[in-house]
Amino acid sequence: MDPTLFTQLLISGILLGGIYALASIGLTLIFGVMKIVNFAHGEFFMIAMYLTYWVVHYFHIDPYLSTLILVPVVFLIGIVTYYLFIRPTLSSSVLAQIFITVGLSTIIQNLVLLFWSADFRSISLGYATDSLVLGPFPALHIEETMVSPARLIAFVLAILLSIAFYLFLKLSYTGKIIRATAQDRSAALLMGINTDRIYRLTFAIGIVLVGLAGGLVLPVYSVHPFVGFDFVLIMFVVVVLGGMGSVVGAMIGGLIIGVVEVFSSYWIGQENKQVIYFLVFIGILVVRPSGLFGLKEEEELEHIETID
Repeated sequence: MDPTLFTQLLISGILLGGIYALASIGLTLIFGVMKIVNFAHGEFFMIAMYLTYWVVHYFHIDPYLSTLILVPVVFLIGIVTYYLFIRPTLSSSVLAQIFITVGLSTIIQNLVLLFWSADFRSISLGYATDSLVLGPFPALHIEETMVSPARLIAFVLAILLSIAFYLFLKLSYTGKIIRATAQDRSAALLMGINTDRIYRLTFAIGIVLVGLAGGLVLPVYSVHPFVGFDFVLIMFVVVVLGGMGSVVGAMIGGLIIGVVEVFSSYWIGQENKQVIYFLVFIGILVVRPSGLFGLKEEEELEHIETID
């Protein structure tokens, strides 16, 4: 392959993967702490895209600045969803939890379809229509490569937010409580931790993270009632690939899937791209069923026993 084309595809894949990483961190956080697989995660992504669209459309605010408005609104949506749908199912079977999140996904899709129709909506940014030129790099036989400003801004913000959240989990007092609850809920209760409050906070943060990803991606993608379904499939691939419950795994898995998607779209076409990254996904799970950064059951028990 031509070095210039390879570089162009690689950059595009990495930029796309940053968005996938941020969106998937919210999903892996909810599973890692609450042990709930949220099949409605993509619909919150879609809601955030619509909210950003309406803010830009009616108030003419830059979509990246609109995240300041988006965060509290999506956080509140997460809290309400937790109380109405998630909390009542915490003590239920996994099957009941799957049914409630799948049902919630269907409800949200149809409500959006009812109120906002099936029309595709997009926004146009003046500065996003230009292209940033990188290169040339004669020593590497690479000519000029083009980078979309919208994708670059979204990638930088997504990575910064992902790193900030990782540091929050590792260094802050609240983050340590969240990790303690994820490791052993019973022990957390015995230590006086209000696990219901932690679950509520965790779910809301997970929704905020996927909402931020939805807001950042709007200048690049159109929004419609079923866009969440397309993205949630990718999120599940990223989360399982990186390791269920692993924030670092979600970040790296997102970058991997972004690169795989762009290269496969070029080689076999946009409509068949999912085949490739699902094959990669299956192949890695055959070698390591717990994902790239997930702990095997015996490793997880050993990790919990050796925590200071």
